[in-house]
Amino acid sequence: MSTPLPRLPAFYLPHGGGPCFFMDDPQRTWVGMANFLRALPALLPIQPRAIVVVSGHWETQGFAATASPKPPLVYDYYGFPPHTYQLRYDAPGDPALAETLVQHLREAGFTAATDPSRGLDHGVFVPLKVIYPQADIPVVELSLDSGLDADLHLSLGHALAPLRDQGVLLLGCGMSFHNLRAFGDPRALPPSKQFDDWLTEAVALPGTQRAVRLRDWAQAPAARIAHPRHEHLLPLMVSAGASTQPGRRIYNECVLGSMISGFVFD
Repeated sequence: MSTPLPRLPAFYLPHGGGPCFFMDDPQRTWVGMANFLRALPALLPIQPRAIVVVSGHWETQGFAATASPKPPLVYDYYGFPPHTYQLRYDAPGDPALAETLVQHLREAGFTAATDPSRGLDHGVFVPLKVIYPQADIPVVELSLDSGLDADLHLSLGHALAPLRDQGVLLLGCGMSFHNLRAFGDPRALPPSKQFDDWLTEAVALPGTQRAVRLRDWAQAPAARIAHPRHEHLLPLMVSAGASTQPGRRIYNECVLGSMISGFVFD
């Protein structure tokens, strides 16, 4: 009888701004975030056999999972130095895991499909290139549903929870504050802190209470300043839905004048 694998935590991580970790950074804007991402593997009880990433940069009707054995990269950022469009992250895909995942989601009542041609966007390959630079762990990216319903994504997380006992690391990658017009504006700091404090308190609740609070995230202080459109918050809903335990903030920093946080769900 095989020994059960230790349960892996689920994370909600900031992915930074475009290819930020691979550019000159004279102001050291991204050093703290990069150090946090680089230290992530040390928080895990085992090396994952695969990684499933929900990114704030892929939306589909229903859910979709990348199913290429060698997923290409999607350079979905604009106006950055030429070398950032030559970045490589040659992690293998896992078509069998993608197919199993989609089948499981369908059985749970979700609309889901595999996508054999879609690549990994920068919400996936940029942070993973920092966390696992050797690119030797298979990666499957999972889309957001374009309806952007918070409750649906909490339910998705619940459906994905069994992966955590199968050696699969679940990552939600977004930004806890994502208002592009507000970055760098000193007026954004107080409302970003208001929302960050609310989010940290909500995440720390047990699963059922947390779900109720997160469903109503738009009622939080400064919610629509933090997220005029909330696709970068929804990956948190997925990671939170995958756990019944209180979550914890494990990263917090003022970046470009706004508070940014990362969370773990054991």
